[in-house]
Amino acid sequence: MNLVTGDTIVALSTPNGVGAIGVIRVSGAEAIPISEKILPGIKLTGAAGHTMHFGIIKDGDEVLDEAVAGLFKAPHSFTCEDVVEISCHGSPYILQKVLQLLLSKGARLAKPGEFTMRAFLNGRFDLSQAEAVSDLIASETKAAHHLAINQMRGGFSGELKILREELMHFASLIELELDFSEEDVEFANRPQLLGLLDKMQTKIERLCESFRLGNVLKNGVSVVIAGRPNAGKSTLLNTLLNEERAIVSDIPGTTRDTIEETLVINGIAFRLTDTAGIRKAEDTIEKQGVERTMRKIEEASIVMYLFDAENISASEVIEDIDKFKTNGEIPILPVANKVDLAEKKIYSGKFSNIKKLQLISAKSGYGIDVLKKNLFETVVQGNNINDGVILSNIRHYEELKSTLQNLQKAKTGIENKLSGELVASDIRSALNHLGEITGEITTDDLLGNIFGKFCIGK
Repeated sequence: MNLVTGDTIVALSTPNGVGAIGVIRVSGAEAIPISEKILPGIKLTGAAGHTMHFGIIKDGDEVLDEAVAGLFKAPHSFTCEDVVEISCHGSPYILQKVLQLLLSKGARLAKPGEFTMRAFLNGRFDLSQAEAVSDLIASETKAAHHLAINQMRGGFSGELKILREELMHFASLIELELDFSEEDVEFANRPQLLGLLDKMQTKIERLCESFRLGNVLKNGVSVVIAGRPNAGKSTLLNTLLNEERAIVSDIPGTTRDTIEETLVINGIAFRLTDTAGIRKAEDTIEKQGVERTMRKIEEASIVMYLFDAENISASEVIEDIDKFKTNGEIPILPVANKVDLAEKKIYSGKFSNIKKLQLISAKSGYGIDVLKKNLFETVVQGNNINDGVILSNIRHYEELKSTLQNLQKAKTGIENKLSGELVASDIRSALNHLGEITGEITTDDLLGNIFGKFCIGK
């Protein structure tokens, strides 16, 4: 991707398909004159920015559509360039013809993410904020939206800016010492620098720890409903979703394949997977279903182990749960099904040695609200998802982990009284990793990889 270009670019910014309107965005030095060529009668050149203009789109003598052109003049636009947004009727034919007209008048079709990349290159926002634009477009829940909007408005960038400025101050003092190495002087107070490194490590570790939560808020939580045949897994899925999504039958082994649906609890998306009952398979198809269940369990964020409270012993429940412990980091929620309110005390005693036991009746709905609450708390673990900065981008997470390694090296170097040159090198590396998050240090490959994942009109 050629990052520096004076071309005027154009793309459809609304989704493909039939709609009431479609918006075509034009950005660049020639955006205004090119748009005027297909909108005869509209004078955009001398018009004020942030104004709307009604006109006729013509291809020669042929009238294509009536449209409204929104004018945004540099630098007061999304890309910081001259921008014209043409709102047409949402006919795929009309939109394609208008795009072709603009291309014939000198515009170039935008590459994926090129509008946002220009906004970044022109100083509209930093790289982490630009990435949040894509997350905001993709957000499907309140929690994912909150994360993206907070990052786009500079919440994460603000934290990094403070850290980087503090570290830059000491880095410059150490660099100054190198210029006076023959005089054996120290400009950087070593105890103060160690204190700063400790403080930075604590802050970055907190951000890294928030990634587990941020990742599931952004991408959703994978929850596998597992258990023996006839435990009521499909009934539970239907009850949680409040619809008949899965076939329910008294015949063991009815569910042969996985069924996946999404449930939103307090703004977080939980991707529920109903699986085949775990038992010794009686045929090839059922065997494949059980194997698929075990794979899903290994990939899950949470395993909800459902069992029939009447027809299983506590020792069998523990035995089954032990089979799921392929990864100690996966929370396993034991759920006793087919329990009525009157029987709660009986089953609480029967399974008293099962930790975090949840008693429900998937058929009557008893205990379902508490189960949803427990699912939510298992994810957030007491954290307020609306407070503070939460890390959700894997690229940022990896850069912060590398930053931590360099800070630790610098700290060890100071404690062992290594030369200022070695300490300065580690601090520079830490600064570089922080700079790559915000875009103060970039490569064409990095930007191409990030913006290439955007849609074309953004």
